[in-house]
Amino acid sequence: MKGLVILMSDNYISESLLADITSVSKRTVKSWKKNGKVIPASNGMYSLDDLKHFPQVKGMLESKWEKDQQIKPLRSYKSVELFAGAGGLAIGLERAGFSPVALNEIDKNACSTLRKNRPNWNVIEGDIANVDFTVYKDVDFLSGGFPCQAFSYAGKKLGFEDTRGTLFFELARAIKEMKPKVFLGENVRGLLTHDNGNTLEVIKSVISELGYTLVEPRVLKAIFYRVPQKRERLFLVCIRNDLLEGVDFSWPETYSRVLVLSDALKKGELYDTDCPKSAGQRYPERKKEILHMVPPGGCWVDLPDEIQREYMKTSYFMGGGKTGMARRLSYDSPSLTLTCAPAQKQTERCHPEEDRPLNIREYARIQTFPDDWVFEGASSSQYKQIGNAVPVNLGHAMGLRLISLLNDIERNTRGELA
Repeated sequence: MKGLVILMSDNYISESLLADITSVSKRTVKSWKKNGKVIPASNGMYSLDDLKHFPQVKGMLESKWEKDQQIKPLRSYKSVELFAGAGGLAIGLERAGFSPVALNEIDKNACSTLRKNRPNWNVIEGDIANVDFTVYKDVDFLSGGFPCQAFSYAGKKLGFEDTRGTLFFELARAIKEMKPKVFLGENVRGLLTHDNGNTLEVIKSVISELGYTLVEPRVLKAIFYRVPQKRERLFLVCIRNDLLEGVDFSWPETYSRVLVLSDALKKGELYDTDCPKSAGQRYPERKKEILHMVPPGGCWVDLPDEIQREYMKTSYFMGGGKTGMARRLSYDSPSLTLTCAPAQKQTERCHPEEDRPLNIREYARIQTFPDDWVFEGASSSQYKQIGNAVPVNLGHAMGLRLISLLNDIERNTRGELA
């Protein structure tokens, strides 16, 4: 742990962190160093001040993060959340100042998790298709992380009715029945290119038909919002057309530094204590022996050749890539994106020091859940709930900017009434 102190102190960052910030490979950073695009200091680290030509670094150095933290709602804004899962986005929005009046989720264990932690929340368990949203007419804000599904095409521009049978249709129906002032759609980055971009085009068309204006969608990288994880989410912010005049949505400010795995698992900026012990998956004995040979930040390529062949089997002969296999995380880098299970062969998430997968509380911390947020169900369900969640701190950063947007709308409405 000793070397971690200089990882991002005194405005210096490591080579691996520079790669994470600029979304390139370490190999690319090495080529930049070779051709003089980036020049390391004598300690081998990189000064942020020398990297201002990268917009991501410029954003960190000029961050107005603390200003965003001062945003407070002018009044209580009522919200409804669909596809709520285990509550990652819901906690973030609650911290920002939203007052949830209903949360819908079909998974029974996720619903139990929500009820366990927030007994006062109105959790509607069941298929969204069976929910009547007309009872929530006075809602200010709606959010939903709808699954990415293709639409059936008939050679024409699709409208609301043409999307029937998909979960996006149910989200659109909720918008149509509630008419919230603002709604937030959240999805995987892949929605941008899903079905050659046709899926997003249909979504945009339906949003317009419903009487809303879509802010140009943006992919946010969680590492810029106090989340120690390389996770990306696509956000769609939509404003009701009759409320557009005089309002402006701004995306959240980036944080001034990138947090790493040690920030999640050890006492420090994010948490007051080391990560509490908890249940978790275990490796079979042979797999444990093999992972023992992998250094922090390493993967199958760091194994002896004969062990590579044994572990990779036929994948060994396919060459290149597959860096998620036999992958051990490192304290001095953000975690790789968490999946629904920590010990899948293609997306291994081995503890940086111990020969085991990440446990449930470690998983939760990497997603920035509070330590007192309890997950219900079998351990496999708990891993899945956490892995599917929006990181709490990312949800909070978005929530603050959405509160600011609703404050603008509120001021305009009060002005009209005056």
